Amino acid sequence: MEKLISEFSVGLFFWQAVLFLALIFLLRKFAWKPILDAVNEREEKITTALELAEKAKTEMAQLKSQNEDLMKKAREERDEMLKEARELKIKMVEDAKAVAQKEADNLIVQAREAIKNEKQAAISELKNQVANLSIEIAEKIIKTELSKDGKQKELAHNLVEEINLN
Repeated sequence: MEKLISEFSVGLFFWQAVLFLALIFLLRKFAWKPILDAVNEREEKITTALELAEKAKTEMAQLKSQNEDLMKKAREERDEMLKEARELKIKMVEDAKAVAQKEADNLIVQAREAIKNEKQAAISELKNQVANLSIEIAEKIIKTELSKDGKQKELAHNLVEEINLN
């Protein structure tokens, strides 16, 4: 019985080995190739995705650099525009001051000229009035003085002497 069990065990082992080898052959032919193809395909997809991610990372770094450059240029342009605006404001204020000063100087010159003209007109008018007043006073004095006969002769005599002396 032992022999029978031993023959049965050997036969069972043989058939198990044959079935195992057949199973490996079938798996290799029908299962391993599709599984390995799927694994290889997945590996290629992962590699491609990693390459795309690295490329996107590089592009993002370039875009960030370009963005920083654009921001720097925009800040420089803004600063330049502000500087130009300040300079324009200062120039406009200085120009306005210069125009105002020139107008003020012109007004002062005109006012001085007007004052001078008015002063001369007033002096001339005053001289005329003094002259007229002096003539009127002299006329009155002469009338009163010359109304006497002796005084007329004395005045004529004095005038002749003054004329002779000059």
